[in-house]
Amino acid sequence: MDEQADRDVNRELRARFDDVYGQYQQLRSGLDTLQARLAALRVTRRSADGQVTATVGAQGQLIEVELTSAIYRDRDAGALGRKVTETIRAAATAAADATRDLVAESMPAGSGTVDFLKTGDYATLLGRADAVIGKGEAKP
Repeated sequence: MDEQADRDVNRELRARFDDVYGQYQQLRSGLDTLQARLAALRVTRRSADGQVTATVGAQGQLIEVELTSAIYRDRDAGALGRKVTETIRAAATAAADATRDLVAESMPAGSGTVDFLKTGDYATLLGRADAVIGKGEAKP
């Protein structure tokens, strides 16, 4: 190969690198914001009768459960337990949806990350990465 062809190839490689690196920098700067927003995320749900209130964080971790004094009128501990459990589950489900929405705002379209958060399917996520690596190219 002559020197001009080498320069052209190097220029193309440099342009591709600059493009990928620019995408990385944009993603990285958004991750700091995403991390702060996820740390601050709180989702609260109330039982249908208003007796139980549950607040969870971005990962569905229980932060607080509040019970009104009305729970003492009905002495059915099993029903109360189910009501608490259902309320916490509803809050955790809403937190997962809110987390997915925040991540979707920060990730490039088609990155696979949001789909993974929906399905929890590592095989699909890793299969996608394997396909990209196998082709020797990076996807935006």
